Amino acid sequence: MQWEGITEFVYVAEHESFTRASDKLGISTAQVSRQVSALEARLRVKLLYRTTRKVSLTEEGQLFYQHCRAVLDGLDNAERAVTNLQSTPQGRVRLSAPVTFGEQQILPLLNDYMLRYPQVTVSANLTNQQVDLVNEGYDLAIRIGKLADSSMMARKLSSRTSYVCASPDYIKKYGKPSSLEKLAQHRCLTGTLDYWRFSDQGQFQNVKVGGTIQYNSGYGLVDAALKGLGLVQLPDYYVQHYLDSGHLVSVLDNYRVAEEGIWAVYPQNRHLSAKVRTLVDFLCEKMD
Repeated sequence: MQWEGITEFVYVAEHESFTRASDKLGISTAQVSRQVSALEARLRVKLLYRTTRKVSLTEEGQLFYQHCRAVLDGLDNAERAVTNLQSTPQGRVRLSAPVTFGEQQILPLLNDYMLRYPQVTVSANLTNQQVDLVNEGYDLAIRIGKLADSSMMARKLSSRTSYVCASPDYIKKYGKPSSLEKLAQHRCLTGTLDYWRFSDQGQFQNVKVGGTIQYNSGYGLVDAALKGLGLVQLPDYYVQHYLDSGHLVSVLDNYRVAEEGIWAVYPQNRHLSAKVRTLVDFLCEKMD
């Protein structure tokens, strides 16, 4: 209510005419006149002298105009600031990502991103726990695998493949398992879960495994496999280098689960900020 008539008053004061003010505002002259009259009535002061030839400011009107012009300029500046924030990447991005994948893949890309957009700062929390983006104040999370149904937006960045593999020495000593049932005869190096995931004729299957080692460290499991201590199932970003070099050998390829998606997940927002939008675009570009 307190803003009604102010824009109309300022335009009339600056153009010294109700008609020209109405043309600039795109509304009728009668509406401009009504708004200004209502403003004067609310303030209980005469702001304008009206004659058939000219409209001019009273002394009170001149003082009120100066303050109103400053307020409208401030609103214009605020609008431009928000618009620039939407179009120019700037400010802090809070991001969550899985620990190992974040260390190997995401953090180096964040560093490259900030070289391209120096007005952006990034705070990354590497955790294998799924964070609540909204309640914990995150702009973005990197998640791997099947996504739970939610109100979050998601964009696929890349994919990963998990391999069951062992060192040539282990295979020479114990042989390769020829089926999922044969895993029970092998030493399996396990992580936080006591089962491995497979696809058997298009059907997902969890196979319980066990052995002499259980680590919650992918690097520790890779090292154990390289030293011939058993079979291991790990994502490609742990083992691809060793598979390519021959230090590890992939087994049970016919039962390998299809690629899993790597996703950028962020709160649903029609006006996605430039910093988040450009970061997701950058990750897609580099990880595709």
